[in-house]
Amino acid sequence: MTLLRVKVSRHSAFYSPVIGAMAAGFLREEGIEAEYSVLQPGERSHELIRAGAVDIMQSAVSSNWKPMEAGIADLPVHFAQINRRDGFFLVARKPEPGFQWVGLQGKTLLADHGLQPLVMLQFAARWNGLDWGEIRAADAGTPEEMAAAFRAGQGDYVHLQGPAAQQLEHEGGGHVVVSVGAAMPPVAFSSLCASRAFLETETARAFVRAYRRSRAWARETSAREVARVEQAFFPGIHEAALTAAIERYQQLGCWDQDIAIPRDLYDQALAVFRDHLTRAHAYEDVVTPPPE
Repeated sequence: MTLLRVKVSRHSAFYSPVIGAMAAGFLREEGIEAEYSVLQPGERSHELIRAGAVDIMQSAVSSNWKPMEAGIADLPVHFAQINRRDGFFLVARKPEPGFQWVGLQGKTLLADHGLQPLVMLQFAARWNGLDWGEIRAADAGTPEEMAAAFRAGQGDYVHLQGPAAQQLEHEGGGHVVVSVGAAMPPVAFSSLCASRAFLETETARAFVRAYRRSRAWARETSAREVARVEQAFFPGIHEAALTAAIERYQQLGCWDQDIAIPRDLYDQALAVFRDHLTRAHAYEDVVTPPPE
């Protein structure tokens, strides 16, 4: 078996195509044993890849732009798409079947203050006619701390990925009222990146074969079965909540289309980040086709 070190910036059902490559055995069928870990505070994906500490990283095309503007070279390249929509949800304290974004005016939202989640949320708010300045956007810390704060009574809404949002709902502690991804255009939200040197290896080609199969599996298999296979990766999460999260991501079309990162979705991500960048960064400087 070849050891492959895979690190994700977040652990979420949103990344089921990556988790499934391990949990459903696709990597093992390619002779690969994966070492899976989550990015820790203070770690930087491009530094880990440059140092040879990680082979493949779950990240986003946007993660390259700030380092590029700071003059940092030898950055990883993004070779495969994971999600073509934002994967966050807003959870309210009461059901809101007729949810409107303008209803957030004057309310306290425990918002994820990670750069991309926050920029995407701000864009979605503007896209739906809401002035971001009219929301009280509170920073309650990590996603785990945000969920704990909401359970403790803080905030009117909380901004979480699945299955954390669906787990809150399963517990009766909140109600998912809107998908941020469904409220804005498709976008190059999350992707896999690696060094150019690694992508020239047979291990990279074997990974891509397994990953392509896993993404199709996550898209086409029943949510209940995907949840059953991935359950061991989510201790403390009820299987019904995990199933609900996966089903929602399937319905949103997060894992649709080929694994190559489309130029139009890259351009949409640039449009979302327009006010946070000094220039538009070329697709070819950030993205490369998946090794075949």
